[in-house]
Amino acid sequence: MMINIIDYFKYRIMKTKMYYLILCLLAGLVCLAQNTPKPPGVIIDHIAQETGIYIGSPSICVLPDGSYIASHDEFGPKSTEFRSAKTRIFISSDKGETWMQIAVIDGQFWSNLFVHNGALYIMGTNKHHGNFIIRKSEDKGYTWTIPYHKSKGLIIEGEYHTAPMPMAVHNGRIWRALEYATAPTTQWGKRYSAMVISAPVDADLMNADSWVKSNSLPYDSTYLDGKFGAWLEGNAVVDPKGNMVDVLRVAVPAGHEEYAAIVNISPDGTIASFDPQKGFMKFPGGCKKFVIRYDSKSKRYWMLTNYVSPDLKDKNPGSVRNKQALCSSKDLKEWDIHQIILEHPEDIYHGFQYVDWLFEGDDIIFVSRTAFDDEKGGARNNHDANFMTFHRIKDFRKLATKSIFK
Repeated sequence: MMINIIDYFKYRIMKTKMYYLILCLLAGLVCLAQNTPKPPGVIIDHIAQETGIYIGSPSICVLPDGSYIASHDEFGPKSTEFRSAKTRIFISSDKGETWMQIAVIDGQFWSNLFVHNGALYIMGTNKHHGNFIIRKSEDKGYTWTIPYHKSKGLIIEGEYHTAPMPMAVHNGRIWRALEYATAPTTQWGKRYSAMVISAPVDADLMNADSWVKSNSLPYDSTYLDGKFGAWLEGNAVVDPKGNMVDVLRVAVPAGHEEYAAIVNISPDGTIASFDPQKGFMKFPGGCKKFVIRYDSKSKRYWMLTNYVSPDLKDKNPGSVRNKQALCSSKDLKEWDIHQIILEHPEDIYHGFQYVDWLFEGDDIIFVSRTAFDDEKGGARNNHDANFMTFHRIKDFRKLATKSIFK
Protein backbone atom coordinates (compact mmCIF):
# COMPACT_ATOMS: atom_id res chain seq x y z
CA MET A 1 0.00 0.00 0.00
CA MET A 2 2.85 2.38 0.91
CA ILE A 3 4.46 1.75 -2.52
CA ASN A 4 1.20 2.59 -4.25
CA ILE A 5 0.94 5.89 -2.37
CA ILE A 6 4.54 6.79 -3.24
CA ASP A 7 3.95 5.90 -6.87
CA TYR A 8 0.79 7.97 -6.80
CA PHE A 9 2.62 11.07 -5.54
CA LYS A 10 5.41 10.52 -8.07
CA TYR A 11 2.77 10.36 -10.79
CA ARG A 12 1.17 13.59 -9.56
CA ILE A 13 4.53 15.35 -9.41
CA MET A 14 5.42 14.19 -12.94
CA LYS A 15 2.00 15.28 -14.19
CA THR A 16 2.41 18.67 -12.52
CA LYS A 17 5.84 19.09 -14.13
CA MET A 18 4.38 18.15 -17.50
CA TYR A 19 1.60 20.71 -17.13
CA TYR A 20 4.18 23.29 -16.11
CA LEU A 21 6.35 22.43 -19.12
CA ILE A 22 3.36 22.73 -21.46
CA LEU A 23 2.42 26.08 -19.93
CA CYS A 24 6.00 27.31 -20.35
CA LEU A 25 6.03 26.23 -23.99
CA LEU A 26 2.71 27.93 -24.66
CA ALA A 27 3.90 31.07 -22.90
CA GLY A 28 7.08 30.97 -24.97
CA LEU A 29 5.10 30.69 -28.18
CA VAL A 30 2.86 33.58 -27.17
CA CYS A 31 5.91 35.63 -26.23
CA LEU A 32 7.58 34.79 -29.55
CA ALA A 33 4.47 35.83 -31.47
CA GLN A 34 4.24 39.07 -29.50
CA ASN A 35 7.93 39.85 -30.04
CA THR A 36 7.95 39.09 -33.78
CA PRO A 37 7.76 42.44 -35.56
CA LYS A 38 4.94 42.83 -38.04
CA PRO A 39 5.53 44.20 -41.52
CA PRO A 40 4.57 47.83 -42.11
CA GLY A 41 1.17 48.55 -43.59
CA VAL A 42 -1.97 46.41 -43.58
CA ILE A 43 -1.46 42.69 -44.12
CA ILE A 44 -3.65 41.49 -46.98
CA ASP A 45 -2.26 37.96 -47.13
CA HIS A 46 0.46 35.82 -45.56
CA ILE A 47 1.93 32.49 -46.71
CA ALA A 48 4.67 30.92 -44.58
CA GLN A 49 7.87 29.97 -46.41
CA GLU A 50 7.61 26.37 -45.15
CA THR A 51 4.73 25.82 -47.60
CA GLY A 52 7.09 26.20 -50.57
CA ILE A 53 4.70 28.79 -52.01
CA TYR A 54 5.63 32.48 -52.24
CA ILE A 55 3.64 35.64 -52.89
CA GLY A 56 4.19 37.34 -56.25
CA SER A 57 2.73 39.92 -58.62
CA PRO A 58 0.73 42.22 -56.31
CA SER A 59 -1.82 44.44 -58.07
CA ILE A 60 -4.55 46.87 -57.04
CA CYS A 61 -7.47 48.74 -58.60
CA VAL A 62 -10.45 50.75 -57.40
CA LEU A 63 -13.98 49.89 -58.52
CA PRO A 64 -16.53 52.59 -59.45
CA ASP A 65 -18.27 52.07 -56.08
CA GLY A 66 -15.02 52.79 -54.21
CA SER A 67 -14.17 49.19 -53.30
CA TYR A 68 -10.52 48.22 -53.54
CA ILE A 69 -9.62 44.99 -55.36
CA ALA A 70 -6.16 43.45 -54.90
CA SER A 71 -4.51 40.33 -56.29
CA HIS A 72 -1.34 38.28 -56.07
CA ASP A 73 -0.17 35.06 -57.68
CA GLU A 74 1.65 32.09 -56.20
CA PHE A 75 5.14 30.97 -57.22
CA GLY A 76 7.76 28.65 -55.79
CA PRO A 77 8.62 24.93 -55.79
CA LYS A 78 5.27 23.78 -54.34
CA SER A 79 3.18 26.08 -56.55
CA THR A 80 1.56 25.31 -59.90
CA GLU A 81 3.18 28.26 -61.70
CA PHE A 82 4.56 26.14 -64.56
CA ARG A 83 1.28 24.25 -65.20
CA SER A 84 -1.70 26.43 -64.41
CA ALA A 85 -0.80 29.24 -62.03
CA LYS A 86 -3.07 30.47 -59.24
CA THR A 87 -3.97 34.07 -58.47
CA ARG A 88 -5.83 35.11 -55.31
CA ILE A 89 -8.34 37.98 -55.33
CA PHE A 90 -9.13 40.20 -52.32
CA ILE A 91 -11.61 43.00 -51.63
CA SER A 92 -11.68 45.91 -49.17
CA SER A 93 -14.79 47.99 -48.54
CA ASP A 94 -13.17 50.33 -46.02
CA LYS A 95 -10.37 52.02 -47.98
CA GLY A 96 -7.82 49.30 -47.32
CA GLU A 97 -8.23 49.00 -43.56
CA THR A 98 -9.40 45.36 -43.79
CA TRP A 99 -9.32 42.79 -46.57
CA MET A 100 -11.13 39.56 -47.44
CA GLN A 101 -10.18 36.89 -49.97
CA ILE A 102 -13.05 36.37 -52.40
CA ALA A 103 -11.66 34.20 -55.20
CA VAL A 104 -8.81 32.05 -56.49
CA ILE A 105 -8.31 32.07 -60.26
CA ASP A 106 -6.85 28.89 -61.74
CA GLY A 107 -4.68 29.73 -64.74
CA GLN A 108 -3.64 33.34 -64.07
CA PHE A 109 -0.08 34.61 -63.51
CA TRP A 110 2.04 37.79 -63.68
CA SER A 111 -1.16 39.84 -63.88
CA ASN A 112 -2.49 43.37 -63.37
CA LEU A 113 -5.98 44.41 -62.33
CA PHE A 114 -7.60 47.39 -64.05
CA VAL A 115 -10.96 49.06 -64.57
CA HIS A 116 -11.92 50.18 -68.06
CA ASN A 117 -15.27 51.70 -69.05
CA GLY A 118 -16.60 50.69 -65.64
CA ALA A 119 -15.66 47.00 -65.99
CA LEU A 120 -13.12 45.02 -63.96
CA TYR A 121 -10.38 43.09 -65.81
CA ILE A 122 -7.25 41.13 -65.03
CA MET A 123 -4.52 40.70 -67.68
CA GLY A 124 -1.37 38.55 -67.72
CA THR A 125 -0.35 35.01 -68.61
CA ASN A 126 -1.93 31.67 -67.74
CA LYS A 127 1.34 30.31 -66.32
CA HIS A 128 5.10 30.96 -66.17
CA HIS A 129 5.92 31.86 -69.80
CA GLY A 130 2.41 31.10 -71.01
CA ASN A 131 -0.31 32.48 -73.25
CA PHE A 132 -1.20 36.16 -72.87
CA ILE A 133 -4.78 36.38 -71.61
CA ILE A 134 -7.44 38.67 -70.20
CA ARG A 135 -10.42 37.95 -67.95
CA LYS A 136 -13.43 40.02 -66.94
CA SER A 137 -15.51 40.05 -63.76
CA GLU A 138 -19.04 41.42 -63.55
CA ASP A 139 -19.49 40.80 -59.82
CA LYS A 140 -16.64 42.76 -58.21
CA GLY A 141 -14.07 39.98 -58.58
CA TYR A 142 -15.95 37.04 -57.11
CA THR A 143 -16.15 35.19 -60.45
CA TRP A 144 -14.19 35.56 -63.69
CA THR A 145 -14.51 34.60 -67.35
CA ILE A 146 -12.44 31.72 -68.76
CA PRO A 147 -10.04 32.58 -71.64
CA TYR A 148 -10.61 29.45 -73.72
CA HIS A 149 -11.00 31.08 -77.16
CA LYS A 150 -9.68 34.14 -78.99
CA SER A 151 -13.13 35.71 -78.68
CA LYS A 152 -13.20 35.03 -74.93
CA GLY A 153 -9.90 36.40 -73.63
CA LEU A 154 -7.14 34.32 -75.26
CA ILE A 155 -5.25 37.30 -76.71
CA ILE A 156 -1.97 35.73 -77.92
CA GLU A 157 -0.88 32.09 -77.77
CA GLY A 158 2.76 31.31 -77.11
CA GLU A 159 5.39 32.08 -74.47
CA TYR A 160 5.14 35.55 -72.93
CA HIS A 161 6.50 37.35 -69.89
CA THR A 162 5.11 40.27 -67.93
CA ALA A 163 4.27 41.55 -64.44
CA PRO A 164 1.50 43.73 -62.97
CA MET A 165 2.20 46.59 -65.39
CA PRO A 166 0.06 49.72 -65.91
CA MET A 167 -2.45 50.31 -68.70
CA ALA A 168 -2.24 53.63 -70.55
CA VAL A 169 -5.04 55.34 -72.47
CA HIS A 170 -3.83 57.54 -75.34
CA ASN A 171 -5.07 58.63 -78.76
CA GLY A 172 -8.27 56.64 -78.43
CA ARG A 173 -6.47 53.41 -77.57
CA ILE A 174 -5.63 51.42 -74.44
CA TRP A 175 -2.01 50.23 -74.28
CA ARG A 176 0.03 47.66 -72.39
CA ALA A 177 3.65 46.51 -72.52
CA LEU A 178 4.78 42.88 -72.34
CA GLU A 179 7.67 40.68 -73.46
CA TYR A 180 7.80 37.91 -76.03
CA ALA A 181 9.64 35.05 -74.32
CA THR A 182 10.47 32.65 -77.14
CA ALA A 183 14.16 32.79 -78.10
CA PRO A 184 17.04 30.45 -79.05
CA THR A 185 17.99 30.43 -75.37
CA THR A 186 15.94 29.72 -72.26
CA GLN A 187 18.32 31.79 -70.13
CA TRP A 188 16.60 34.40 -67.97
CA GLY A 189 16.69 37.88 -69.47
CA LYS A 190 18.20 36.90 -72.80
CA ARG A 191 14.91 35.31 -73.91
CA TYR A 192 12.86 38.50 -73.47
CA SER A 193 11.92 40.77 -76.40
CA ALA A 194 10.20 44.12 -75.76
CA MET A 195 6.79 44.79 -77.35
CA VAL A 196 3.39 46.41 -76.74
CA ILE A 197 -0.23 45.66 -77.57
CA SER A 198 -3.10 48.14 -77.92
CA ALA A 199 -6.83 48.22 -78.66
CA PRO A 200 -9.44 50.95 -79.36
CA VAL A 201 -10.88 52.22 -76.06
CA ASP A 202 -14.42 51.27 -77.11
CA ALA A 203 -13.49 47.79 -78.41
CA ASP A 204 -14.34 44.43 -76.91
CA LEU A 205 -11.17 43.82 -74.89
CA MET A 206 -12.03 40.14 -74.57
CA ASN A 207 -11.66 39.65 -78.33
CA ALA A 208 -8.14 39.01 -79.62
CA ASP A 209 -9.04 40.69 -82.91
CA SER A 210 -9.43 44.00 -81.03
CA TRP A 211 -5.75 44.02 -80.12
CA VAL A 212 -2.86 45.13 -82.32
CA LYS A 213 0.64 43.98 -81.40
CA SER A 214 3.95 45.58 -82.27
CA ASN A 215 7.04 43.79 -83.45
CA SER A 216 9.25 42.50 -80.63
CA LEU A 217 12.78 43.81 -80.04
CA PRO A 218 15.16 41.04 -78.91
CA TYR A 219 17.95 41.07 -76.35
CA ASP A 220 21.26 42.41 -77.68
CA SER A 221 24.45 41.54 -75.79
CA THR A 222 26.29 44.58 -77.23
CA TYR A 223 24.09 47.14 -75.50
CA LEU A 224 25.63 49.19 -72.64
CA ASP A 225 29.14 48.20 -73.74
CA GLY A 226 28.38 44.57 -73.10
CA LYS A 227 26.93 45.15 -69.61
CA PHE A 228 23.32 44.67 -70.76
CA GLY A 229 21.71 41.71 -68.99
CA ALA A 230 18.04 41.99 -69.95
CA TRP A 231 15.08 44.27 -70.47
CA LEU A 232 11.70 43.35 -69.13
CA GLU A 233 8.57 44.47 -67.26
CA GLY A 234 7.95 47.47 -69.48
CA ASN A 235 5.66 50.42 -68.72
CA ALA A 236 3.40 51.83 -71.43
CA VAL A 237 3.80 55.60 -70.92
CA VAL A 238 3.01 58.74 -72.90
CA ASP A 239 6.16 60.88 -73.06
CA PRO A 240 6.18 64.71 -72.75
CA LYS A 241 5.93 65.06 -76.55
CA GLY A 242 2.77 62.96 -76.67
CA ASN A 243 4.41 59.82 -78.03
CA MET A 244 3.78 56.34 -76.70
CA VAL A 245 6.92 54.70 -75.26
CA ASP A 246 7.77 51.50 -73.42
CA VAL A 247 9.98 52.17 -70.37
CA LEU A 248 11.67 48.94 -69.34
CA ARG A 249 13.59 47.59 -66.40
CA VAL A 250 17.24 46.86 -67.33
CA ALA A 251 19.50 44.26 -65.70
CA VAL A 252 23.18 45.15 -65.19
CA PRO A 253 26.02 43.46 -63.24
CA ALA A 254 27.02 44.17 -59.65
CA GLY A 255 28.70 47.51 -59.02
CA HIS A 256 27.12 49.27 -62.01
CA GLU A 257 24.69 52.17 -62.10
CA GLU A 258 21.07 51.32 -62.76
CA TYR A 259 19.40 52.10 -66.07
CA ALA A 260 16.03 52.00 -67.75
CA ALA A 261 15.42 51.71 -71.50
CA ILE A 262 12.95 53.79 -73.52
CA VAL A 263 11.56 51.98 -76.57
CA ASN A 264 9.68 54.14 -79.09
CA ILE A 265 6.25 52.98 -80.30
CA SER A 266 4.61 54.16 -83.53
CA PRO A 267 1.23 55.96 -83.25
CA ASP A 268 -0.64 52.95 -84.63
CA GLY A 269 1.10 50.58 -82.19
CA THR A 270 2.63 48.32 -84.83
CA ILE A 271 6.30 49.39 -84.75
CA ALA A 272 8.66 49.29 -81.77
CA SER A 273 12.11 50.81 -82.31
CA PHE A 274 15.14 51.47 -80.13
CA ASP A 275 18.27 53.59 -80.36
CA PRO A 276 20.94 52.05 -78.08
CA GLN A 277 22.92 55.31 -78.09
CA LYS A 278 20.04 57.46 -76.81
CA GLY A 279 17.56 54.96 -75.40
CA PHE A 280 19.23 54.15 -72.07
CA MET A 281 18.95 56.53 -69.11
CA LYS A 282 20.31 56.41 -65.57
CA PHE A 283 17.37 55.45 -63.44
CA PRO A 284 16.85 54.90 -59.69
CA GLY A 285 15.79 51.30 -59.10
CA GLY A 286 16.01 50.45 -62.80
CA CYS A 287 17.13 46.87 -62.10
CA LYS A 288 13.83 45.97 -60.42
CA LYS A 289 10.20 46.21 -61.49
CA PHE A 290 8.74 49.73 -61.24
CA VAL A 291 5.45 51.40 -62.21
CA ILE A 292 5.28 54.89 -63.77
CA ARG A 293 2.09 56.98 -63.89
CA TYR A 294 1.53 60.58 -65.00
CA ASP A 295 -0.24 63.09 -62.76
CA SER A 296 -1.82 65.96 -64.71
CA LYS A 297 -2.30 68.06 -61.57
CA SER A 298 1.42 68.21 -60.68
CA LYS A 299 2.48 67.77 -64.32
CA ARG A 300 4.96 65.14 -63.22
CA TYR A 301 5.57 61.45 -63.73
CA TRP A 302 5.54 59.52 -60.45
CA MET A 303 7.10 56.22 -59.53
CA LEU A 304 7.72 53.88 -56.62
CA THR A 305 11.01 52.02 -56.97
CA ASN A 306 13.64 50.02 -55.07
CA TYR A 307 16.35 52.51 -54.14
CA VAL A 308 19.87 51.14 -53.62
CA SER A 309 21.60 52.99 -50.80
CA PRO A 310 25.33 53.88 -51.06
CA ASP A 311 26.37 51.16 -48.60
CA LEU A 312 24.94 48.51 -50.96
CA LYS A 313 26.28 49.88 -54.25
CA ASP A 314 28.73 47.00 -54.71
CA LYS A 315 25.95 44.41 -54.69
CA ASN A 316 23.99 43.19 -57.68
CA PRO A 317 21.41 46.03 -57.85
CA GLY A 318 18.70 43.63 -58.99
CA SER A 319 18.92 41.81 -55.65
CA VAL A 320 18.62 44.89 -53.39
CA ARG A 321 14.97 45.32 -52.43
CA ASN A 322 14.91 46.57 -48.83
CA LYS A 323 13.91 50.18 -49.63
CA GLN A 324 10.99 51.63 -51.57
CA ALA A 325 11.39 55.24 -52.65
CA LEU A 326 8.89 57.74 -54.04
CA CYS A 327 10.29 59.50 -57.12
CA SER A 328 9.06 61.94 -59.73
CA SER A 329 10.19 63.49 -63.00
CA LYS A 330 9.10 66.28 -65.32
CA ASP A 331 10.50 64.64 -68.46
CA LEU A 332 10.79 60.87 -67.77
CA LYS A 333 14.60 61.18 -67.81
CA GLU A 334 15.74 63.19 -64.78
CA TRP A 335 14.29 61.72 -61.59
CA ASP A 336 14.11 63.20 -58.09
CA ILE A 337 13.99 60.82 -55.13
CA HIS A 338 11.69 62.50 -52.65
CA GLN A 339 11.30 60.10 -49.76
CA ILE A 340 12.06 56.56 -48.61
CA ILE A 341 8.56 55.17 -48.05
CA LEU A 342 9.42 51.68 -46.77
CA GLU A 343 12.73 50.32 -45.53
CA HIS A 344 14.43 47.68 -43.42
CA PRO A 345 18.12 47.80 -42.44
CA GLU A 346 18.64 44.11 -43.34
CA ASP A 347 18.58 43.39 -47.08
CA ILE A 348 18.99 39.60 -47.45
CA TYR A 349 15.69 38.46 -45.91
CA HIS A 350 13.65 41.66 -46.14
CA GLY A 351 12.16 43.23 -49.24
CA PHE A 352 9.40 45.56 -50.43
CA GLN A 353 9.08 44.92 -54.14
CA TYR A 354 6.93 44.67 -57.27
CA VAL A 355 4.84 47.52 -55.94
CA ASP A 356 1.65 48.36 -57.86
CA TRP A 357 0.02 51.69 -57.10
CA LEU A 358 -2.67 54.23 -58.02
CA PHE A 359 -3.49 57.88 -57.47
CA GLU A 360 -6.50 58.39 -55.21
CA GLY A 361 -7.19 62.09 -54.85
CA ASP A 362 -4.26 63.60 -52.96
CA ASP A 363 -2.98 60.17 -51.92
CA ILE A 364 -1.14 57.25 -53.48
CA ILE A 365 -2.36 53.78 -52.53
CA PHE A 366 -0.17 50.76 -53.18
CA VAL A 367 0.36 47.06 -52.57
CA SER A 368 3.73 45.42 -51.99
CA ARG A 369 5.17 41.95 -52.29
CA THR A 370 6.78 42.00 -48.86
CA ALA A 371 9.44 39.69 -47.42
CA PHE A 372 9.43 40.10 -43.65
CA ASP A 373 9.66 38.40 -40.25
CA ASP A 374 6.90 36.07 -39.10
CA GLU A 375 6.37 33.38 -36.45
CA LYS A 376 7.54 30.71 -38.92
CA GLY A 377 11.07 32.05 -39.38
CA GLY A 378 10.42 34.84 -41.85
CA ALA A 379 10.86 34.86 -45.60
CA ARG A 380 13.17 32.43 -47.40
CA ASN A 381 14.94 35.48 -48.83
CA ASN A 382 14.07 39.02 -49.93
CA HIS A 383 12.77 37.76 -53.29
CA ASP A 384 10.55 34.90 -52.06
CA ALA A 385 8.01 37.03 -50.23
CA ASN A 386 5.67 35.79 -47.51
CA PHE A 387 3.31 38.80 -47.29
CA MET A 388 1.23 41.09 -49.45
CA THR A 389 0.72 44.43 -47.73
CA PHE A 390 -1.32 47.57 -48.38
CA HIS A 391 -0.02 51.12 -47.88
CA ARG A 392 -1.06 54.75 -48.33
CA ILE A 393 1.06 57.86 -49.00
CA LYS A 394 -0.90 60.92 -47.96
CA ASP A 395 -0.59 64.26 -49.77
CA PHE A 396 2.10 62.89 -52.07
CA ARG A 397 2.34 66.06 -54.22
CA LYS A 398 3.68 68.03 -51.25
CA LEU A 399 6.77 65.82 -51.37
CA ALA A 400 7.71 67.10 -54.84
CA THR A 401 9.30 70.18 -53.28
CA LYS A 402 12.17 68.21 -51.79
CA SER A 403 14.75 65.84 -53.18
CA ILE A 404 16.79 63.80 -50.72
CA PHE A 405 18.90 61.88 -53.23
CA LYS A 406 19.84 62.02 -56.90
